[in-house]
Amino acid sequence: MQKFLPFLIFCICLNSFAQQENKELGLDYYLPQDINYNDDIPKPQDIIGYIPGEWHVTHDLLVNYMRELARVSPRIAIENRGETYEGRPLILLTITSPENHENLEEIRKEHLALTQENASSLNVAEMPIVVNQGFSIHGNEASGSNAALLAAYYLAAAESEEVKDLLNNTIILFDPSFNPDGLQRFAYWANTNKSENINPDPQDREYSEVWPGGRTNHYWFDMNRDWLPVQLPESQARIATFHKWMPNILTDHHEMGSNSSFFFQPGIPSRTHPLTPEINQELTKEIGNYHAEAFDELGSFYYTEENYDDFYYGKGSTFPDINGSIGILFEQGSSRGHAQETDNGILTFPFTIRNQFTAALSTLEAAKNMREKILNYQRNFYKNARNSAKDGAYVFGSEKDAASAYELAKILKKHQIEIHSLKEDFEAEGKNFKKHSAYMVPKNQRQHRLVKAMFERRTEFEDSLFYDVSAWTLPLAFNLDFAEDVKLKHAGEEIKELSAPKIETLEKSNYAYVMQWHDYYSPKALNMILEEGLRAKVGMQAFSLADREYDYGTILIPVQNQKLDADRMYQFLQNVVEKSNVQIDAINTGLTEGINLGSNQFEALEPAKVALIVGDGITPYDAGEIWHLFDQRYDMKITKLDTRRFSRTDLSRYTDIILPNSRGSALEKRDIEKLKDWIRDGGTLIGYRNAARFFEKEDFMDLEIKKDSLVARDISFEEQRDFRGAQGIGGAIFEAKIDRSHPVNFGYTNDNLALFRNTTIFVEADKQSYNNPIRYTENPLLSGYISDPRLEDIAGTVPFKHTGMGRGNVILFTDNTNFRAFWYGTNKLLMNAIFFGDEM
Repeated sequence: MQKFLPFLIFCICLNSFAQQENKELGLDYYLPQDINYNDDIPKPQDIIGYIPGEWHVTHDLLVNYMRELARVSPRIAIENRGETYEGRPLILLTITSPENHENLEEIRKEHLALTQENASSLNVAEMPIVVNQGFSIHGNEASGSNAALLAAYYLAAAESEEVKDLLNNTIILFDPSFNPDGLQRFAYWANTNKSENINPDPQDREYSEVWPGGRTNHYWFDMNRDWLPVQLPESQARIATFHKWMPNILTDHHEMGSNSSFFFQPGIPSRTHPLTPEINQELTKEIGNYHAEAFDELGSFYYTEENYDDFYYGKGSTFPDINGSIGILFEQGSSRGHAQETDNGILTFPFTIRNQFTAALSTLEAAKNMREKILNYQRNFYKNARNSAKDGAYVFGSEKDAASAYELAKILKKHQIEIHSLKEDFEAEGKNFKKHSAYMVPKNQRQHRLVKAMFERRTEFEDSLFYDVSAWTLPLAFNLDFAEDVKLKHAGEEIKELSAPKIETLEKSNYAYVMQWHDYYSPKALNMILEEGLRAKVGMQAFSLADREYDYGTILIPVQNQKLDADRMYQFLQNVVEKSNVQIDAINTGLTEGINLGSNQFEALEPAKVALIVGDGITPYDAGEIWHLFDQRYDMKITKLDTRRFSRTDLSRYTDIILPNSRGSALEKRDIEKLKDWIRDGGTLIGYRNAARFFEKEDFMDLEIKKDSLVARDISFEEQRDFRGAQGIGGAIFEAKIDRSHPVNFGYTNDNLALFRNTTIFVEADKQSYNNPIRYTENPLLSGYISDPRLEDIAGTVPFKHTGMGRGNVILFTDNTNFRAFWYGTNKLLMNAIFFGDEM
C-alpha cells in the first residue's frame, strides 16, 4: 500500500489538473488576444453548444457551424462537392477578402495560367497565393477538425489589419474534415466514454477504440493513401478541388503517438522522391521556420526532418510536391480522447487543438510573407517540367480487357492528364495495341512529372527505408500491356470526355451463350447470371468457333433446361450486358474446334455465398478492400462475420469464407475446429498474407515457409533499427510466371503477372510443377525497393497455394491482391478462387 499511495496521489493530481483546465476553458486559451473580433460572427460555442475541446465535435455540428459562418460572413463562401459513402456532405469553404470574392473566378483563371505555357508574362506581384488547408483525414486524429472550428472563426471574425492584409493576398481553400465518416465514428466513441471527472489513465476504455476504429472511412480505407489512385468519393472531391485551383500550399493535419510532441515537414531528406525538385524542400524548410517561431512563442515542443518522408505521391503531404505545390504534414501527439498521461505529462485535448490551430495560422503567415517566391516557384516548376519532357509517349491497353485500361484512363483524367486515342493498331516493345482498347499519353505536357511518377519503374534508391510503399507503377497495377517510348505519330485525337469501351450487341440464340472471362467486370456478369438461378458452366480448356478464340475460363450459359425460356433469357442477358458492359456472344452450334459445348470439360458452377471474417485481430484495411471490391465493383453481397460472434455463426449458409490479414490468430480453438468441419463439408476458405502462418500452425495446409536466417554483421546498436527496417518489404512490385490453364489464372492473357507485395512470408514451391500455377521468377523485382537478401529469398517462391480438405478447399494468397482498391490487375485472382475453387 505504501508503494501504491504516491501513485494514487499522482493520479488524483492528474485528474484534478485535467478537470480544472476543462472547467476554465475559453476561447482565450486558443485565440490571439491582442486583436478585436467581430461580434456579429457567431463563436463556435454559439452553434455547437460548447467551447472546442470540451467535447469532440461531431461532423454534423462541424458542418452546421461552417454553414452559419458562410451565411453571416462576407469573407466565406461554402460549397458541397458531393457525399461520402454514408451520405455526409463533402464541404469546402473558400475564405478570402470580400473584394476577392467579387472577382474570384478571374483570380482562379489567372492563377491557373501560372501552370500553362507563356506564363512568364504574368505579374505575380499583385496575385494572391492559394492555400489549401485540410484537417483530420484520419478520423480518430480529431484535433485537426476541432481546430478547424477555431481557425474558421478567427478568419471570419478577426478585425486586425494583419488579418485583412492576409485575406487580401490569400485565397484559402478550407476543408474542415477530410474524412467525415471516420470523424463521426470517433467523436461518438470519445464522447460516449468521457467521464465527468476526466480520467487520463491510458488504460481507460476511452483511449482504446473498438475495431475498426475511427481512422478510416466507411469501407475502412486509409484515405491518406488515395490522393494518387483517387478511388474513393472523398478523394475525388479533394482532387477536383486541387486541380480546379492548383494551390501553392496544401496542409494535412494529423496526429501521432501520445508520447510524441509535434512534427512538421520537411521529413528525412534522403527519403524525398527524386522527381521532387530540391527547391521544394528548401521552401518547405523556410515555411517551417514560421512554425518554429510560433511554437517557440507558445512554449510547445516540436521536431522536424525525422521519421516521416516525402516519397509516395499518394499522400496528402507529398502529392502536392509532384504538382508544383508544397505539401506540409503536421503530426500532433494525440490525446486519443480528452486527456491522457504521457511521457511529457498530461496531454489534454485542448492542448492538441491549440497546437493545430497555431500551425494553421503560421502556415498562412508564411504564405503571405513568401507569396511571390512561392508563386514564382509554381510557375518555374511547370516551365522546367515542359523543358525536361522528352518527345514521344506512353501507351497502355489490353485487347481483351478494355475495361481495365478504361479504369486507368479515368484516373489520368481526374488528374487532368492529356490522353489520346490511337490512330491505328500498332506494335511496340513486343506488344500489340488496338485502337478500341488502348490509350496514349504524350510525355511533353503540363503534367509531365506526374505522368512519369505514375508510370516509372524505379529499383534504385538513395535510402532503404520508406514511410509507405516504394512502388505504385499504375500500368502494372492494372495488369496492362504498356510501352514507355512510342512515337507520337500513332496518337489519334485527344480524348476530352472518356466513354466506356464499346462492345458488340447481343444477338439472340436458342442454343447457348458464351462469355469470355478476360474482362475486369466479367465476375459481376457471372454473379448476376447465377443469382438469377440460371445454369452456367466454366470451360476448363480453350476452344474456337468460326474466327473467334475462346480462352480458358470461358463461361457457357445453355438455353435449354433453364428457369427462363429463350425469349426471357435473351432479355435478361441483355440487362446483364447493359449493367456490366461485358460482351456475351450468341452460339448456335455445339460443334466447336477444341472441346465441344457438350464436353465434360465444362464444369457446372454454383452461386457464391461469401462471408468475410472481420473484427478484433483482423487488419481493417485488408478487410475493407475486400468488402469494397464486392460491394462497389461487383455488386455482390458479402456477409461480415465478427470474430467475437464466430462461435455462434451458422457457417452452412456460405460457400466461401475469406480470412484477411490478421495479427496472430483472430479465432479461438473451438472456432478453428468449427471452420475445419465446414471446409470438410464442402466450403472454401481463402486466406491472405499472415493467414499463411495460421494455416501452417493449425494444420489447414502443409506449407514450407522460409525461415529468416538474416544475420547482422558490422551493425552498431544505433544502426540496428534501420538495418531491420531495410529488410522489410513496405510495398514493391514483383513478377510471377503463371500457368494460364489453372483456374486461379483464368481470364489472364499473358504468361507473366505483376503482383504487389508487402510481406516477407516466402512459401517454397511444391515439387510438382502443376501445383505452382503462380511462381515468382528468378529475378522478380519489377519496381520498388527490396534488400538483396530478401530478393534472394523471394526468387522461385510461390504466392499462391491450394489444398483439399474433405470435400472443401483451403486457398492461400501471401500477397494482397486487392491493395488499396487500385490494384485492379489481381482482383480476378480472388474472384477465380470464389467461383472456381472447386475446380482447382
